[in-house]
Amino acid sequence: MAVEIDKDWRKKEESYWEIKKKYPTVSPFVITQIDVQRRGVEYTDAALDKVDPAIHQTDPYGERLAPASLLLRDGTSIITHFVFSTAKRTKNSREPYLVDVVDDRIVLVDDDRIIDEVIYWEKPKFYDKKTSFGTPMQEVVDARPQRFSLSVNKYCHFWDKPGQGCKYCGIGAAGAKYKGCANEQVNSEEIREVMQELKKEKGRFTGVVLTGGSILSGTELCEDELQAYINALQAVGTAFTTKKFPSQVNSTALNERQLTRLYEETGLTSYTTDLEVFDETIYKWVCPGKAAHISFDEWKRRLYKAVEIFGKGQVNTGIVSGVELAKPNGFATEEEALKADFELAEELASHGVGLKHDVWNVVPNSIFFKQTTPSLDYYVKLTKGFYEIMQKYGINTEMDNYRKCSMHASINLDRI
Repeated sequence: MAVEIDKDWRKKEESYWEIKKKYPTVSPFVITQIDVQRRGVEYTDAALDKVDPAIHQTDPYGERLAPASLLLRDGTSIITHFVFSTAKRTKNSREPYLVDVVDDRIVLVDDDRIIDEVIYWEKPKFYDKKTSFGTPMQEVVDARPQRFSLSVNKYCHFWDKPGQGCKYCGIGAAGAKYKGCANEQVNSEEIREVMQELKKEKGRFTGVVLTGGSILSGTELCEDELQAYINALQAVGTAFTTKKFPSQVNSTALNERQLTRLYEETGLTSYTTDLEVFDETIYKWVCPGKAAHISFDEWKRRLYKAVEIFGKGQVNTGIVSGVELAKPNGFATEEEALKADFELAEELASHGVGLKHDVWNVVPNSIFFKQTTPSLDYYVKLTKGFYEIMQKYGINTEMDNYRKCSMHASINLDRI
């Protein structure tokens, strides 16, 4: 599909430069992060020439290799490997940012103006090694500049029934190829092997995050998912000398008994389960599979129980920000969406639940592939609002801040 751009989109919303001036208390690095993740990136040949597979993490980009993602000068990450759909964008899209080389510097460019320099993610040493099973170690454990990441399950069971997957999710749809395969779930023995190599990495890594597709099977809902996380965490724990170690699980909303087991039988220190949408009616439409198994109110109740078990400041929930404005059943205006987001954010924070948002990028594999994301102004307002609400209720952002993840703009504000 050829790229089709709404040629008038710049006339319909405030520019990046206007937003920077409008919000002087918001870091320009965070504004850059939001907008690049909202619009995506493309690379010039000169920028691709700067990619060195011996040094950098890479992803396929047509016939060439591109950097897996980008780093700004202050350490803010821009997660671009979710947005390599730029060649398939639909008619309401905006132009993606351009990564180019000017005066031998790798830079972000928009509308022929240089935004800032960027850095390609460097790969850790274990990326060039294999497990005793012959699996490349980077397929067992992934790395960001700040942390290690582990996908416990590569297929989401909400996709078992057509139309039941979350409508914004391209990863879930693409994950169908793993259904029933031997490598659908991570091998705990391979985790142990990789963890011994991770111990040799120096400096920048601050913890490990485990996530993956929902597993609905078991003696009760998500019991097999719970056991998969316990097995994986116990394997991760073999690299540590303490019972508890810096770690986070982002799973389906587990019940109180399951959460207690997860906390007591592993070294896990923090927990996230994402509501995805902060409005019950839109939640049912956007995430029908989730809503069919765990109601909106029950998801919240399980978050509150998680705070009792893990402690205030150790439990987060998030949204895919912008999907609440999707057509035809989302909010009609950005103002309505923000009002609803902040009202539920207040409720959640009053129970000790931290807040984060992931910037929605429309991808071709998703049910929402013809949708358009909201304005940059909307995202900056949401970022400020979530951060201010967490401050109001005294919720520490350390469990998922820029040193642990750097993907969530509202939490990234905490170091400014």
